[in-house]
Amino acid sequence: MPALTLRDILALDPVRSTEPELLAGEGSLDRPVRWVHSSEVYEGANFLDGGELLLTNGFGLTDADEGTRRRYVRELAARGAAGLAVEVGRSLAHMPEEVADEARLLGLPLLALHRVVPFVRITEAANRAIVARGLSGRSAARPWGGDHTAALLADLADGQALNQPEVEARAALAGFHPGAGARLLGVSVHGARDLGVVDRAARALGGVSVLRAAFPGDVLALVAMSGAGGGAERVLSAGARSGSTRDPVRAVQDAFRAAAAAEPALTVAVGHAVAVGSGWLRWSETLRAARTTLELALTVPPAEPPTAQGGPSVTSSRALALERELTRGGVDANRDRLARLVQHTLGPLLAWEAAHPSDLVRTLEVHLRHGCSPTRTAALLHIGRQSLYQRLERIESLLGLEIDDPDLLGDLLTALCAHRIVRGVPAVRGGGLRTVA
Repeated sequence: MPALTLRDILALDPVRSTEPELLAGEGSLDRPVRWVHSSEVYEGANFLDGGELLLTNGFGLTDADEGTRRRYVRELAARGAAGLAVEVGRSLAHMPEEVADEARLLGLPLLALHRVVPFVRITEAANRAIVARGLSGRSAARPWGGDHTAALLADLADGQALNQPEVEARAALAGFHPGAGARLLGVSVHGARDLGVVDRAARALGGVSVLRAAFPGDVLALVAMSGAGGGAERVLSAGARSGSTRDPVRAVQDAFRAAAAAEPALTVAVGHAVAVGSGWLRWSETLRAARTTLELALTVPPAEPPTAQGGPSVTSSRALALERELTRGGVDANRDRLARLVQHTLGPLLAWEAAHPSDLVRTLEVHLRHGCSPTRTAALLHIGRQSLYQRLERIESLLGLEIDDPDLLGDLLTALCAHRIVRGVPAVRGGGLRTVA
């Protein structure tokens, strides 16, 4: 489908409301418009890449002399601008004749906007139309057809070359309107048959805004929690852990545990929280973190035994932060290095466990991960405290060290995590998550 043209832009309701008057460039109305920007400085040409329609209230031209105004128009034309639209009647009583004359000489479309309409309404409508036209033109090449939501989520998760206006316009086109101050969290779900679990979790969070789509075998979502904590209070009142009111990651995890309580086969991974205004790259980061975390959750044995309550497996990128760091670049690329690390740090313990059936390696990791608390460790391993003390004494004698030494915490935890990664099985799906074209 052809790109949106300047003629198409002029037909949009917010633009027509300005009572636009075409003063120059009548023969160029069918040139494509790549984007619509607004700028109140006469150096605005420096920010253009070509194909943009520039909106201005003319404030930067009010005190400029004739030569500066002509140079402004020449610079816009030189940068390949699709056109210039100037609001007249406030900052400028009328269009300066030298601006119109220079535009006519260069064939640059020049519009005088005679009624005040907020530029944000014009740019939103125009850029949304541009994005919609572009997506419809390329949808046939995408495996999800005309599903704009799936296309946007996949582009973000795959780190495609995007820009913030495009992402915001495409999100709005998909009905995703995170409010100012919202925190965004990527979520990746394996084993879901449809989008129901995401929608139930969103209701548990208080009807937060969610961008979600189903892919073969997986669901990908971007959850927007309001700046005040979203629906975390509702999750807390439903029995979630204390602290969820201040922690969006915990709140989203708790919501998915409740929403998927009857679906123990589900695995859910939640990315880190990012500010909605921090840029599309951060949006991409939390989705990519969720997706990487899900891969690890499916391929690396967990550090702790399963809980008696059952239910889905729900984790987060921060819970598997060490696993993610150790496998940066891929598990296979790091396997030999991690195996050497494991043998160097845990060799005697692994040799004992190979000859004497026991659970010493897991005992050590659970103990370290929970602050060396005997009560917490014994409860998680479902053993008595006396049995735990016997295990810890055996571990210390085999390794020749005191495991509560703070200087050893980093080395031991890293080696224990690496051990789980090395003995993990390949992903059952082979080629990774299938959210990529």
